[in-house]
Amino acid sequence: MTKALQLVPDGVSDAAKGAENIKNVLRNLTQLTSNLTQLRGLYGTGHGKDGQHRGLQPRHARLAVAAAVAFVDFVSETHRYREATQPEVKR
Repeated sequence: MTKALQLVPDGVSDAAKGAENIKNVLRNLTQLTSNLTQLRGLYGTGHGKDGQHRGLQPRHARLAVAAAVAFVDFVSETHRYREATQPEVKR
């Protein structure tokens, strides 16, 4: 979906105002999800960890959920905006 909406760094024209900033924001959205997944693997309480293992804290879960909500909201709003402003394509 992000590729179809051109919400990936490669979808941003270098000629666009603030192109590098836009690309960095899109990269960071992807990296946040990836890095939280890796932290969960390292610090999560699953996968046969011993009883002494200290897992992630609720604040980490809130960060993951808030990031996911922001991303989904942004993608959904982008889709709705483009549907409303672009001429309908005949199939």
